[in-house]
Amino acid sequence: MEKQTPQEFILEAFADPASVRDVVRGILHTIFFHRFFPSLTPHSREVLDITLPYVEDAELDTMIEKRTAELARELDAERSHPSSHPHSHIQQARARANNASSGGSGVSGGRGNIQVQFFEKKRRKAWYMRAAYGGGDEEVCWESWTVKVTVAEPRTDSERAKVRQAMEQTLLTTAMKIVTSVNSHKDHIPPITTSDANPFPYQINVNSKDAGWATRIGIY
Repeated sequence: MEKQTPQEFILEAFADPASVRDVVRGILHTIFFHRFFPSLTPHSREVLDITLPYVEDAELDTMIEKRTAELARELDAERSHPSSHPHSHIQQARARANNASSGGSGVSGGRGNIQVQFFEKKRRKAWYMRAAYGGGDEEVCWESWTVKVTVAEPRTDSERAKVRQAMEQTLLTTAMKIVTSVNSHKDHIPPITTSDANPFPYQINVNSKDAGWATRIGIY
């Protein structure tokens, strides 16, 4: 049986250390606003003077808070103990700030990823698969969102202004990309075949480096 390939989306986040949690939380809530299928009352929050949707669900909000806090801690640790190739971080941060205004930014920072995956529960057809894995259902990923986070540390008022502008510009672009993506890619969404409040299990993965996921947590 051919393995299902999930729909994948790559997003960008750019922030200074003080704003990284708010920025990442805002992006994750925007994703879940479009992919969290229980009945929702529309809510919104301001992030960097940009109005973003907010999912008012205690369990989801708690998990997003924990995962973004963990990512922020790992990014802090990375910036305190830079890798053997720190210049790639500096160049990426400078490039983002330069897109917002002319001139060098003189900033440096760390990078990290946070990923959201959505799953569909499917019945295992072969009896030996059910026996081997101890049940009749398996979870198949049908969509994933990876947010690549770059942290910048401005050192002067001029740099702070450039970073602020780049933060707002990147966040707005990312929010619009989410809206465009969910409106353009719908055919891969599985049919809802359960009466569960949330028909599609999800996972949030955190990784402060490019090689391997550091932490994985599932919500069902």
